[in-house]
Amino acid sequence: MSEVLADFIRALRSADVRISTSESIDAGRALALVGYDDRTTLRAALSQALAKSQDDKEAFGETFERFFAFDQFTRNPPSQDSSEDENDSGDEEKKGESGGMPGPGSGGLSGEREGDGAPQDDLAGLLASGDQAALQMALAEAARQVNLNRIRLFTQRGMYTRRMMEVMGLDALNDRIEGAERDGETVKAERMREARDGLREQVRDYVEKQLELFTKNTGRQLREEVLSQVRLSNVDRSDMRFLRIVVRKMAKRLVALHSRRKTVTRRGMLDVRRTIRANTGFDGLLFHTIWKKSKVDRPRVIAVCDVSGSVAQVSQFLLMFLYSVQEVLPEVRSFAFSGRLGEVTDIFKKSDLEKAMVETLREFGGGSTDYGQAFRDLEALAISGIDHSTTVLILGDARSNNGNPRADILKKIHARAKQVIWLNPEGKSLWNTGDSEMRALSPYCDRTVSCSTIRGLERVVSDLLRSAS
Repeated sequence: MSEVLADFIRALRSADVRISTSESIDAGRALALVGYDDRTTLRAALSQALAKSQDDKEAFGETFERFFAFDQFTRNPPSQDSSEDENDSGDEEKKGESGGMPGPGSGGLSGEREGDGAPQDDLAGLLASGDQAALQMALAEAARQVNLNRIRLFTQRGMYTRRMMEVMGLDALNDRIEGAERDGETVKAERMREARDGLREQVRDYVEKQLELFTKNTGRQLREEVLSQVRLSNVDRSDMRFLRIVVRKMAKRLVALHSRRKTVTRRGMLDVRRTIRANTGFDGLLFHTIWKKSKVDRPRVIAVCDVSGSVAQVSQFLLMFLYSVQEVLPEVRSFAFSGRLGEVTDIFKKSDLEKAMVETLREFGGGSTDYGQAFRDLEALAISGIDHSTTVLILGDARSNNGNPRADILKKIHARAKQVIWLNPEGKSLWNTGDSEMRALSPYCDRTVSCSTIRGLERVVSDLLRSAS
């Protein structure tokens, strides 16, 4: 893959456009076919390979215009020769705006050229000529050599500006200025100094554009990463709305990853009976072969959530995950409890997730935690619907206020279910301390997981979907 395309894909990812490895390869093949000569064709080809949704296409269009911008030197740096012909300058300006020229965002379109990328040793002559195309190429080459596409911090602007100026030939230009001053050519030295200062301003503008391009959503992405790994009980209330957005994005990614056909053809195993039946009209000649199929059923999920105290926040996001991936996990029954247990499936189906959670907490979140009563209620409401295709997810800290947790009922559920998974928001070091009943309940669970973060919930739901694929 070319350096230009790799940088462009990096810029798109900074703009929240999700691009897979295979899509990058497709973009590389498209680029090999259309090249860089025609801007419109290039945009259309890359858009087909890299932009999927309407939001992606909007972000792609904005990023493309900024990345392949060709207007860096529409305002020329001051020239050494003030009598330079204006018509020639106008011609060069048109050359700088042509579709085949590299732009500030190209991150080294000149990197596609042959050569060793040696620094420009006659920067003074280049500035004097007013050749905008050559200046743009020199700028892009300097950006490639100093890895400007790696800029991440606002405080790095000065460092990258200085490095690029040095690569473009700043030292040689300074020597020319000093030489002119020694020879008494004061006017010439002053013009070169003005040209140098004008170029530095242009390079600084270029660096700032690259900083904005490659770090567009860095702060938000960092915040998402941090919040997804912080214990939900420690998340500030002001961040809860932002976390809900993060959950929806994660759920959308899981849906895209696990959306598969429910039947998977197993080639190599011929279904003899169906093949013979399908070919009875052809005198036994096997015109149509039928292969055996393995049916993949989506699991039924029963989610049992403790909604007392700080556990309620973890339960809230687990339910958000489960109801956000219904495209690939359609059969979900939800139950909530603190003291008594009740089904909240219809609440979540009829209302949006935020309102449903508020209603659930109001209805079931006020009592004293009693796992024994919760399991008795679950047995009465749902035991008949639990079979070998049912996964039971229990989210809670197993603290039953020293009451009988009724492990015998969980044993019955475990015997009927495909699997029982217990998600405990507490760290394992706290299990079996105080009134925790994890020691009594965990023998009847296929998995017991310490799970208190958004990232942990995502892993659990992803594993559940994977086991169903």
